[in-house]
Amino acid sequence: MIQNYLTNNASRFASKWLVLFIDLFTIGISFVLSYLIRFNLTLGFDVSKLPIQLAYVLGIALIAFLITGSYKGIVRHTGIRDIYNIFNAVCLFSVITILIVIVNRRFDFYPEYTIPLGIIIINSLLAFIGLTASRFVFKYLYNSLVNNNLPFQKNVLIYGAGESGILTYNTISNHSRSNAHVLGFIDEDNNKIGKLINGVPVYAPSKLNDQFLRSKKIAEIIFAVHNIDQKKLRRLVESLVESPVKVKIVPPVEDWINGELKASQIKQVQIEDLLNRAPISFTNKRIQTEFRNKNILVTGGAGSIGSEIVRQICRYKYKSLIILDQAESALYDLQQELKQSGHVNFVPVVGDVRDKNKCNILFQEFKPDIIFHAAAYKHVPLMEYNPYEAIKINVAGTKVIADLSEQHNVEKFVLISTDKAVNPTNVMGATKRIAEMYISCLSQNSKTRFITTRFGNVLGSNGSVIPLFKKQIENGGPLTLTHKDITRFFMTIPEASQLVMEAGAMGEGGEIFIFDMGESVRIFDLAKNMIRLSGLRYPEDIDIKITGLRPGEKLYEELLANGENTLPTYHKKIMISKVRDIDLLWVRSKVEQLCVSNMFFDADIVKLMKEIVPEFVSNNSENSNFDKKSISGKSAIKV
Repeated sequence: MIQNYLTNNASRFASKWLVLFIDLFTIGISFVLSYLIRFNLTLGFDVSKLPIQLAYVLGIALIAFLITGSYKGIVRHTGIRDIYNIFNAVCLFSVITILIVIVNRRFDFYPEYTIPLGIIIINSLLAFIGLTASRFVFKYLYNSLVNNNLPFQKNVLIYGAGESGILTYNTISNHSRSNAHVLGFIDEDNNKIGKLINGVPVYAPSKLNDQFLRSKKIAEIIFAVHNIDQKKLRRLVESLVESPVKVKIVPPVEDWINGELKASQIKQVQIEDLLNRAPISFTNKRIQTEFRNKNILVTGGAGSIGSEIVRQICRYKYKSLIILDQAESALYDLQQELKQSGHVNFVPVVGDVRDKNKCNILFQEFKPDIIFHAAAYKHVPLMEYNPYEAIKINVAGTKVIADLSEQHNVEKFVLISTDKAVNPTNVMGATKRIAEMYISCLSQNSKTRFITTRFGNVLGSNGSVIPLFKKQIENGGPLTLTHKDITRFFMTIPEASQLVMEAGAMGEGGEIFIFDMGESVRIFDLAKNMIRLSGLRYPEDIDIKITGLRPGEKLYEELLANGENTLPTYHKKIMISKVRDIDLLWVRSKVEQLCVSNMFFDADIVKLMKEIVPEFVSNNSENSNFDKKSISGKSAIKV
């Protein structure tokens, strides 16, 4: 009870005025000790002058403390900066005292104030030690009281003995509510291995083995290395997931609060940290030139990709930004986010890309110069059972916006496509491929430059596998996986959006830009890592259930269709697909036929899609019945 009382009232008792009083008391004690030390612990000096000199010294000390403000620091958070302030106060106190003594000796004003200079120097040293020690004693006592109410202390290793690692150590040590005890650093620098930092040993990376971790009872390992290679981080974390330790990571410096790391920011490693790709350097001048004084329209602007494109466009100097989306709530949330960030030059519009009349009025009113078309249905299983909706949005909606772009002489139209459009095995992928083909047709004889960008899955997007796995782990499992060997490419939303804008800026019309997606990820391994990173065990705590491939789902994704290859661009992450020639007039007529047939709910609508896209072969779907029948008629591909 006494501990709780002291803990809850520590801030009231340890006011700055109390600290000032204790500091002055310390100065007084050190001054008396200085005389005793100087005279070999005897009273061989004029004791009658001591009270007068003591009052004089305390007055000068009070002035020095008030000038430097050394008493204002929060004692239980005492750090290097506070010690530096104490040093300044003691130096100022000593200098003022010595100057007054010298002047007093020279003119003999007040003989009783003449203090031996040796006493002043000894007093300064004792005062600095006493002031510093008093703060650390209080800090130790406070932390001891607080830690008595905390769970048993856990042993922690910090990976990285550089500046970031030391700051992490200081943050943990100075956090009063932390029950973590830093047992050591791990570093690859041979010059640091075997040495001590703040009394804490530095170990070699070879110590990161199960035997060492268990013998030292390590509960957590914190990665505190800035700009660590993501492949290396993934390899290190995966080597630890079998050990009984939690793995945490320090955020980048730019995410620190007011330039200072807080203990609350040290988070457990998430699967996104391991899949995150290295940051990309962009020639932003090209995008800046492209957007300057332009009216920009983003369709599907409240979605995962669309909203991030909007956020990044807001960094540039454009004329106006129109955000079109049919999702009212998501659009409202984005509107509030932009307002709170200080952006006002944008217009949120609730509307549907299928509504040609509404979109035509939009074009007439705002006269967009550049369009990023992100509006689309993207969930494979849902679209497999709802081909009518998939065609209505992904094909007819794209056709409406593209036709209006040509009609209103829009400078550039950028279609955001998907790797599922390559050799499609599902309705969603086929509709995106048809949209690509229609865009290619328009680009041949139009003033508008039509550009297509194609990439794979994005981390954290609506409906992606990682949020699904997180929910399943929270609910106690099992994690559901369609196939043990299924793989996917992953890209962060900001990276994908940046590449879309970069490709749009460099495009001259008619290109299909392919993004470098890096290495594909085995989803079964991803699921196991997510379980382990959550502090659970597979399969003891949470199992993985194989449910079988969903209708239209592939085992692996592709970025190029059969017969396609790529050409490089000035950006190493962006390539241009060399697509096969298509019969432009035939494709346009078939797309028109597809949109009209879809309006009347034609039962053979999927069959017509397979005629337009011959490589569309359904997988694990009822639509595969259409593949067994020979499709007569003209092919879109020129032989």
